[in-house]
Amino acid sequence: MRFSISSLWTRTGKVEKAFALAVVLYLMARLVWPESVIQSLTGFAVFLLGAWIALRLLRIGLRKLTWRLRNRLIVAYLFIAVLPILLVLTLVALGGYMLAGQVAVYLVRSELDRRIASLRSMADAFEAEALSASASGIQEMGEIQQQHFPGLILWCSRNGAVEVWPPSAKINLPAGWPVNASGVASRGGRYYAWAAIGAKNRQLLALAPLSRRVLSGMVPGLGDVYFLQRNFLEDEDSSPAAGKPQVRVTGNQARRSGVEVDGKAFKLTPAGADTARTALGPPINQFDLDVQWWSVIPSVEWTHPETSESALLLVHTRLSSIFAAILSQGSDPSQNGVLVIFYSVAVAFLIVGIAGLAVGVSMSRSITGAVHSLYEGTQRVMRGDFSHLIQVTGRDQLAELSGSFNNMTQNLERLLAVAKEKERMQAEIEIARGVQDQLYPAAPPAFEDLRVLGLCHPARMVSGDYYDYQLVDGKLALAIGDVAGKGISAALLMATIQAALRMELRAAADPTASSLNGLRFSSARMVSELNQQLYATTSPEKYATFFFAIYDPAAGVLTYTNAGHLQPLLFRRGTATPLEVSGLMVGAFPFARYGETKVELESGDLLVCYTDGITEPENEYGEMFGEQRLIDVVAKNADRDETVIIESVMECVRQWTRAPELPDDMTVLLARKP
Repeated sequence: MRFSISSLWTRTGKVEKAFALAVVLYLMARLVWPESVIQSLTGFAVFLLGAWIALRLLRIGLRKLTWRLRNRLIVAYLFIAVLPILLVLTLVALGGYMLAGQVAVYLVRSELDRRIASLRSMADAFEAEALSASASGIQEMGEIQQQHFPGLILWCSRNGAVEVWPPSAKINLPAGWPVNASGVASRGGRYYAWAAIGAKNRQLLALAPLSRRVLSGMVPGLGDVYFLQRNFLEDEDSSPAAGKPQVRVTGNQARRSGVEVDGKAFKLTPAGADTARTALGPPINQFDLDVQWWSVIPSVEWTHPETSESALLLVHTRLSSIFAAILSQGSDPSQNGVLVIFYSVAVAFLIVGIAGLAVGVSMSRSITGAVHSLYEGTQRVMRGDFSHLIQVTGRDQLAELSGSFNNMTQNLERLLAVAKEKERMQAEIEIARGVQDQLYPAAPPAFEDLRVLGLCHPARMVSGDYYDYQLVDGKLALAIGDVAGKGISAALLMATIQAALRMELRAAADPTASSLNGLRFSSARMVSELNQQLYATTSPEKYATFFFAIYDPAAGVLTYTNAGHLQPLLFRRGTATPLEVSGLMVGAFPFARYGETKVELESGDLLVCYTDGITEPENEYGEMFGEQRLIDVVAKNADRDETVIIESVMECVRQWTRAPELPDDMTVLLARKP
C-alpha cells in the first residue's frame, strides 16, 4: 500500500487539519519567535485541539471496545464495582497511612512532653531545696539526673556567680532568655529540651540533648526519630557559618541538589549529623509498610531567644511497630486477640470478594454466552437458515428467550413454506384470472338494433359472476349469472356455465338439428338444458342464479328466462320496471321447470342486469345499498354512455360501503335500444 499525504489530508476532518496547521505554526514560532506571545497562543491552540482529538479517539475506541456485550459488562463492572472499590481502598490506605503517622508522632510527642515536664520538675525541685548554694549541690543533682537525661547540662547563677555542670560544658545563658518556662531550643545545629527557673537573685537552666539516639529511645521499638535541620549549600570559596555543620559541595551542582528559597539553596538533614540509633527492622510481611511522618514543634533559637521558630520532628517507623506500641503486646497478652480479629475479618472479606467475583464472572458468562448464541442465530436466520436452533440451558429468562427464538425460527420456517405455497397458488390464480378474462366477451358485438356492454369487478382474484352476449343466426343472446360462493370453485363453475351455454347456442344455430322440436331459440329450453347438465356434473351445493334472454331484431321482441336471478330493470321514459322471475336457480334441482317471457323493446329502452354485489353491500350502519338506490343512479345517468353508467353505479357502491376490499363480485350488463 502506497502512502500518500494528499489522500491522507483528504480523508482527515476539519479538526485534524486545524491541529496539523497549529503544530506547524507552533514549531515555526519556536524557531522564529521563541518565548513570545505567538508561541504561547499557538501552543495553547495545539493543546486544545490535541485534547479534542484525543477525546474523539477515546470515544471511538470505547465504542468499538464496548460493541460486544461481554466487553460492555466488563466496562460496567469496572465503573460500578472495581473503580469505586479501588477508590475506597485508596482512601482507606491513605487514611490508614496518615493515621499511622499521626499515631506515631503522637506517641513520640507525648513522651517528649513528658520528658520536658520531668525536666521542669527537676529544676523546680532543685530550686526548692536551694541546692544551688554550692557547687557540690549542682554536681550532686547532675550526677543523679544524668541517668534520666543523658548529656544533661546545668547552668546556675546566684548573685552574679555562675556555675556550670559538667565543668567542661561551654555554655552561657543569652540575655532575654525566658524564665519559669520550658520547651525545645536549637543550639549549634542541635536540639535540646530545656527548663528555666528564676527567683530573686537566682536563676537555673537545665538542658538535655535531644539527639537521634535519645529521641529514638523514647518509645522503645517504634523506630528512628530525629529532628531535621537546614544545611545551606555554599560554593567552594564560601566560608562556613560559625557553629553550624556544613556539607561542602561545589557550585551549581550543589545548588541543584537542594531546595532554593530566597536565592539560598539548602537541604534537610538530621540535626547534628547524627546517625541512626538502630537500623529499621525488616517488615514482618508484605503489608508491613514504612511510615514516615512529621510534626512541627515550637523551638527557641539559642542566639535569639526573643524569637520563635519551628522545629521539624520526623518519625520513621513501620505499621507493625506502631501496632506493637499501641496494643502493648508485651505487657497485655489479651490485646493480641485484636489483631487476630482484624486479620480474620480481612480474610473473610477476601473470601467474600473472591466468591463475588466468581459469581459475577459465571453470571456474565451465562449472559454473554446466551446473547452470543442469539447473535449467531440471527446471523444464520439472515442468511436464510431457519433450521438453526440455539442450545437452551437453565430455566431463567435467558433460557426462555433462547426457547422463544427457537420457536420463532421454527414458525418462520413454517411461514416461509406457507408463503411459498401461497406464492405458488397466487401464480396459479393469476393464470386462472387470465384464463377467466378470456372467457368474458372481449368487445361488444356489432349489432345496430341493440347496444350491449358488460363489466365485472371481482372481489378476489377470480370471480363467480358471469355475463355474456353472442350473435346467433341474426339474433343477440344475453346472459348474466351469479355462482354461489367465491374464489376458485365459483370461477370453475362459472366457466362450466359459459361452456355449456355456448354449446347450447351453437347447437341452436345448427339448422339441421332435429332434436330441438322447433324450439331452436327457446330461452326456457336452453336454461332447462343448462340446469340438467350442471346438476349432473357438479356437487349438490353448487348452483347459480341465471338470467338468459334472446333479442329478435325483426320483431323487436326480447324473450327471457330468469332462473332465480335478481330482477333486471327495464327503464322506459324515466320509469324502471322489474322483469319477472321464471323459475328456480340452475344446478340445484333436477325437476325445476322454467318458463319464458316476451317483452317488446321500444326505442330508448335501457335494460339493466346486475348481480347481488351491486344491491347487497352494506354501509357502516348495516344498511344495504338496495335496488332503489340503483334505480336512482341509473335514472340520473340514463342519457349518458353505457360505460359512464356502469362506472357511476360501481363508484356509488364503493362510496356506500367505504370498505378497502369489495365484499362481493360486482357485475353489470346493459342493453339499450337506439
